[in-house]
Amino acid sequence: MTTLLFRFPGGRYHATPWGHHVNEGLVEWPPSPWRIVRALLACGYATEGWVEGRIPGSAVTLVQALTSCLPSYRLPAASLAHSRHYMPLAKFKNGNEDTTLVLDAWARVDGPLSITWPIELRGDARDLLDRLAARLGYLGRSESWVEGELLGPGQVPEPNCYPASAAPTPPGKELTRILCPDTESEFAHWRQEELNRMLGASAGQGRRVTNAARTKAEAPYPADLMACLHRDTAENQKHGWSQPPGSRYVSYWRPIDALRAFSPRAAQPRSGPRVEAILLALASGSRSRRVLPQVQRTLPQAELLHRALVACADRQGRSTIDVLTGLDPEGKPLRDHQHAHILPLDLDDDDHIDHVLLFARKQFDDGARRAVRSMRRTFTKGGAGELQVAIAGEAGLGDLVRLPSPYGNALASYVGPARTWESSTPFVPPRHLKRRGRNTLSGQVVAELACRGLPEATVEVLPISARNLAFRHFVRRRRPGAPQPPADIGLDLRITFPAPVQGPICLGYGSHFGLGAFRATRSD
Repeated sequence: MTTLLFRFPGGRYHATPWGHHVNEGLVEWPPSPWRIVRALLACGYATEGWVEGRIPGSAVTLVQALTSCLPSYRLPAASLAHSRHYMPLAKFKNGNEDTTLVLDAWARVDGPLSITWPIELRGDARDLLDRLAARLGYLGRSESWVEGELLGPGQVPEPNCYPASAAPTPPGKELTRILCPDTESEFAHWRQEELNRMLGASAGQGRRVTNAARTKAEAPYPADLMACLHRDTAENQKHGWSQPPGSRYVSYWRPIDALRAFSPRAAQPRSGPRVEAILLALASGSRSRRVLPQVQRTLPQAELLHRALVACADRQGRSTIDVLTGLDPEGKPLRDHQHAHILPLDLDDDDHIDHVLLFARKQFDDGARRAVRSMRRTFTKGGAGELQVAIAGEAGLGDLVRLPSPYGNALASYVGPARTWESSTPFVPPRHLKRRGRNTLSGQVVAELACRGLPEATVEVLPISARNLAFRHFVRRRRPGAPQPPADIGLDLRITFPAPVQGPICLGYGSHFGLGAFRATRSD
């Protein structure tokens, strides 16, 4: 027995059966002996340095042996799959390029494939087959990567696909036609009969068969089986062959589910560890970054995104993901600031919100992450249609800052650690400001830090500058029906800690919706 084993590292086998168009979506399974022998010959020319017309005797012996009998197969589990795309035709109509639909079908292979010939190869022929199998890079189309191996005599797998006989159909089997090469003697006999028939017809009509007529009659017929295996498809089509000369179709029994087709199942999200932060990217259908919401609309934009998240959380089961909703199982607001903060960001510094950072000290579990992943769009008041939302990263806050520059650098200024932080969005006091007592500006900031587990810090109000003049344009009041600030003011603060602390830091009214956000100073 001579057995070749093929593994498919990419898990795909691309090959269209002879006589079929690629758009029919058919896959030749199992690979035909005709295809395998031709692939081995092509590998010999590519790796052994053969010259056409002068291939070594071991190659001729190998081809004669592999075409002298019909092989059997051990087929792995496989399923039929395809993709489709529209290929441009370089033709234009009304300013648009015409396209045509192209299908790309393949077999999704789950395991090795073996093919066994009931022959014994010895000497140079076996050594050559061993080398060719190891050097074969693909089988079928170039996307069908393979790793070939010649198995030893005691490693022959039990076949489950073999030539059909006149016996009743075996249980669990179905018939399929496979293109196989003729034997050398069969092809020689068939070729001679065809030539005698053609030349005899000419002689029967009273015409003398000239050498030129004989040469013309012999042109469509390769000289021998080796020439048949070398002839390319274009040459066969030129002579009008609907099937390659030197080949025949053989009926094989194969498992009835050898190439099963099935409906795709919805992808199940993989469970994983909790994450502290999720970075979302925003994009507009117009592909213009200028239509993204302006940073002054941080608060209403975060509210709109929160409403979309709550809707996604409701579909997942609100009680299990209070980290997104900010409500306990009884519907009461959470007070410990451990749930999600929604921080709109302008990472490319063009005054438009292009990303949103979701972070929570409580961390996002699988249910919360599924809810965030299910969100596809949000909106902006007065904007150009909906905004598309995509996950840009899920990790710990320290990992997100490793994004490529400039985004990683911009995120690092929100994450820290740092000693000195300055307002990125206006700080809106959560209570009425008093001259003395715990409700002074400093007292309110210190209280906000304490309830977030941060140490006490010194607080100073920064003077008016070109940077904070824009704060007066920020929206500082939530939508009607939501809690409103005691005083509609926005302050630019600098807070300094005794030692570096980890961010992000969002304090005061609307801190879960982007207000009161701080960035580390350049010196830190």
